[in-house]
Amino acid sequence: MKLALEEYAVSAAYDELLDTSRQVRDSARPLFDYLSTLDEGELKARRQAVDAAIMAMGITFTIYSEAGNIDRTWPFDPMPRIMTKQEWDRVDAGLKQRLKALNLFIDDLYNGQRIVEDGVFPLEVLEGSVNFRPQCRGISPRFGVWAHICGTDLVRDRDGTLYVLEDNLRVPSGVSYMLENRQIMKHIFPEVFRTTNILPVDDYPTRLYQTLAALSPRSEGHPLVVVLTPGIYNSAYFEHSYLAQQMGAALVEGCDLTVGADDVVYMKTLSGLERVDVIYRRIDDDFLDPEAFNPSSMLGVPGLMRAWQAGNVAIANAPGAGVADDKVVYTFVPEIIRYYLGEEPILQNVPSYLCMFEDQREYVLAHLDQLVVKPANESGGYGMLIGPRATPEEREEFAALIRANPRNYMAQPTLDISTSPTWVDDELAPRHLDLRPFVLQSDTLYATTGGLTRVALRKGSLVVNSSQGGGSKDTWIVDEEAC
Repeated sequence: MKLALEEYAVSAAYDELLDTSRQVRDSARPLFDYLSTLDEGELKARRQAVDAAIMAMGITFTIYSEAGNIDRTWPFDPMPRIMTKQEWDRVDAGLKQRLKALNLFIDDLYNGQRIVEDGVFPLEVLEGSVNFRPQCRGISPRFGVWAHICGTDLVRDRDGTLYVLEDNLRVPSGVSYMLENRQIMKHIFPEVFRTTNILPVDDYPTRLYQTLAALSPRSEGHPLVVVLTPGIYNSAYFEHSYLAQQMGAALVEGCDLTVGADDVVYMKTLSGLERVDVIYRRIDDDFLDPEAFNPSSMLGVPGLMRAWQAGNVAIANAPGAGVADDKVVYTFVPEIIRYYLGEEPILQNVPSYLCMFEDQREYVLAHLDQLVVKPANESGGYGMLIGPRATPEEREEFAALIRANPRNYMAQPTLDISTSPTWVDDELAPRHLDLRPFVLQSDTLYATTGGLTRVALRKGSLVVNSSQGGGSKDTWIVDEEAC
């Protein structure tokens, strides 16, 4: 493995660790100073130690394919992404502002729809939402919060501006990998952590438990918190079990819970039924309760919605929160912030075009070779068109999809998202990346210091999702003033 920066192919994109002349940015200087003291053999040994740690810790994810479900070890790159605390303080404030406004928005949609009546949010957008749940009308969860855990995806453009790419408000995943990435880095580079003030992320499980426990409908006693998983074949099962273990919560499947005649949720135990106070659900709405949603679901708990509506159990994220997890709704978030908070957005959206509006649709259809087109409710990098890299046939196919269902599509300029040095074939090469911080809200607001940096390991690729060949890096928020 080589640390030859003079051979590093600086791209036109903003590089997170190096400037355009291949000089190390100040925040990354302690890391590179340390790496320069290691010879090629030691660098290779550290890289092998990463692979051994991932195998020993059993860190995996599942890829669904025609060949079946494949468990793979987590692809991890030991070159971290580094940002300064000064920059992060602004991001932290913007993340909290955004989630606070989105929760006010969701609560309003199920309780009056004042934002629609005032003409700020179009009724036709709401009517076309597949994630609006009529079963949630008239309900206001504790603290008026619906999305208790949010994963907000950020990208940096060529000029250094950080943009919000999307908000994940249903069952956002990836935080366990953020935590494990940090543990691995502490193991292989302890010297850097001793000499650099890298802000911690280790308190996330405690913060998550406190967020969930605050939702308990019972004020007395110790609340029973459970993590509801679809089971071992889910792609994020490692995370479900990891977070349950870290919080000291029970990991349960739908068959482990039952709703009594008193509309209370109970967990089945060897010593009998035990009342459940809070459910951190990792199951989509459609499968949560066969009585209220999909009647054929075997993953959920019959009667769960009745118990939640009666106020006898808290569910995080609340059913119906996904109404704001929509790439079309995303385009209105700046106005949502202004409407509910009377503030200007701290973090910017990527400029977007809505295909449901004729003038914007015609622009998108005429410029498909320049735009990224996304369906409103897909995730994992699926179902999207990266126009500049698509074939004429693929663009024509997407044009037909847009014309058939314009409400389901939005488009954005193709950003030249930032890169970072990444170990590829034993040398450093630039690879594109994004960042997913995690934000918690119940009675308080909290954002992780950094988050999960996802990196596109394929040369030139802009798709960072693990299901599409991406990997991850540790994210360091460095307090330079304290160093």
